[in-house]
Amino acid sequence: MTRIAAFTGGLSVPSARFRVRQYIPALRRDGIDIEEFASAFGQYPPRARWVRPFWALATLAERLPAVVMSHRYDAVLLQREIMSSFVTLEPLTTRPRILDVDDAIFLQRGGGFARKLAELSDKVICGNNYLAEWFGRWNVNIDVIPTAVDTERYLPNAETKASDSPLVIGWIGTSGNYKYLYGIEGALEKVMRTHPGTRLKVVGNQLPEFRHLKLDQVDFVPWSEAIEVQAIQSMDIGIMPLEDSLWARGKCSFKMLQYLATGLPVVVSPVGMNAEILTLGELGIGATTEKQWIDSLIALLENRTLRARFGTEGRRVVESSFSIRVVAPRLARSLRGE
Repeated sequence: MTRIAAFTGGLSVPSARFRVRQYIPALRRDGIDIEEFASAFGQYPPRARWVRPFWALATLAERLPAVVMSHRYDAVLLQREIMSSFVTLEPLTTRPRILDVDDAIFLQRGGGFARKLAELSDKVICGNNYLAEWFGRWNVNIDVIPTAVDTERYLPNAETKASDSPLVIGWIGTSGNYKYLYGIEGALEKVMRTHPGTRLKVVGNQLPEFRHLKLDQVDFVPWSEAIEVQAIQSMDIGIMPLEDSLWARGKCSFKMLQYLATGLPVVVSPVGMNAEILTLGELGIGATTEKQWIDSLIALLENRTLRARFGTEGRRVVESSFSIRVVAPRLARSLRGE
C-alpha cells in the first residue's frame, strides 16, 4: 500500500473535497492510502488585514507537525499552496512531492510563488490543458486529470416533472463567482419577462444582489453538501456564465459537469474547458453575447425534447469521461509515478 499525505485547504474547501477527498475510497481499492491533513484555519487569509499576521502564524504553527509527519509517508500531495499565494512550508515536506492545481494561481501576486511550487515539486497534476500549458513551463512532469463527478450520487431526477410545473434555470456556486451571474442578468431578465412562469434558482452561500431581476422570480437556496444534488435535480437548465479572462480559462468546469451528471442541458460560456466539453457531444449550447444567451435559453425552455436529448447525452459524456470510476484509476497511476 502506497501511503500519501495530502495537504488541503480545509474541510469546506471545494477543491479539497472534489480533487482529493472524494477519491480516497476508490484509491484505497487501488493500493493507495491517502491521509488528508486539512487546514483548521483555512487556506485563505481573513478579510480584516490586522488579523492576517495572527492568522498566518496560527496556520504555520498548525501545519508544522503535519509537515514533520509527512516524512513517514511515501509521498506528499499538495492541493495547491499551503498558504494562499505564498511558498511557506512546502519545501520541508517529504519527496516525491506532487502539486495539484485546479485554478490559474499563477495570476496571483505575479506568479512567482506558483513557479517556485512547480519547480520544487516532482510532478504537477493539472485540472485542464490550459493550466498544464502554464505549469509545463516550470515542470516537465505534468499530468492532466479533470475533476471527477461522483455519478453514483449525482443522478438524474427519477421523478417525472408535472407538465404545468414552472421551468427552472439554475446556477450553483460560491458568492465569489456571482459576478459571472450578474454579467448575464440582462439576458435572464429578458428571458423571464417573455416567459414569466420561469424561475431562476441560485444555490450559494449568500443571497445574490440582482439589480434588475424581480425577487419574486428568484429562488435562493443556501448551499449545503446535504442538499446540493437535490437542488440541481430540481432544475431544468443549468447555466455557467464566465468572462473570457485568463482566470476563467483556468477553471475546470466542475459546475458544468455537475449539471450534466444530473441529466440537465446546459448553456455555458464557451471559455476554456467549457468549450472543450461542448465538443464531446450534443449536450448544451455555448453563448457569448446577450442575444445568444437569450436565444439559447428560450430554445431550451420551449423544447422539452431538446432538453431531454441534451440531458441524456450530457450524462453519457460524464459517465464515460469524468466519473470517479474513470478518473480515479488515472489519478492512481499518476500518484504512483507511472
